[in-house]
Amino acid sequence: MPKITDLLFDCDNTLVLSEVLAFKACANLANTILEKQGISDRYTGDQLIKDFVGQNFRGMMMSIQEKYNFVLPQDELEKYVGQEMDEVIKNLEAEAEECEGATEQLEQLAQSGKYRMAVVSSSAKPRVVASVKKVGQDKYFPDDLIFSAATSLERPTTKPDPAIYLYAMKVVGAKPESSIAVEDSKSGAMAAIRAKIHTVAYVGSYPEEEQEEKAEMLMKLGCEALMKNWSEFPDILKKIEQA
Repeated sequence: MPKITDLLFDCDNTLVLSEVLAFKACANLANTILEKQGISDRYTGDQLIKDFVGQNFRGMMMSIQEKYNFVLPQDELEKYVGQEMDEVIKNLEAEAEECEGATEQLEQLAQSGKYRMAVVSSSAKPRVVASVKKVGQDKYFPDDLIFSAATSLERPTTKPDPAIYLYAMKVVGAKPESSIAVEDSKSGAMAAIRAKIHTVAYVGSYPEEEQEEKAEMLMKLGCEALMKNWSEFPDILKKIEQA
């Protein structure tokens, strides 16, 4: 058996280029909420990505409420969470694309038969399922190996809380020292690192001019390896296994 037995992948902008599509829907709802609160500020999708990448919509709304000092009634928040998921799924089903080279690497890993693979995301599970299905990655991730901080846990949370990684490892019987997580965001990497999992920083989904800055930030957090293209993953996996 290899030293590494479990590969735990973030989904959004790690396996699937979904963040732009998702945050476009998030911005529309966030601006509706701000308008109803009498707040003049407005967000674009790009601004939300900059401020909240790696978080789910619920976590984003908690941060916005804190920033602007208002509180949504719980039933109203839940209504917006449901609306956001519906809009995001619609966008993903129409336009989502894979992160370059991700599906090819998943196929090679699946053929090797050496590793158990799971998706560990902050996003709601239906959104994750829609993403991987649209790009043909669903065959690598059966339903019981897709984990969502928003919908899989008894108490919904979001990364950087490590709860979803701890839960996923408990369900599949994985150990942190035998697992690798691949993450693209600060909050995601922090969640995996806090769960004591070997963490790979993936920056290939960022614009080229931002990759160096993002790489430096993620490596300073404690990621063990940097990946700019999915074609690098086999060598990274080998190095971690041999360490």
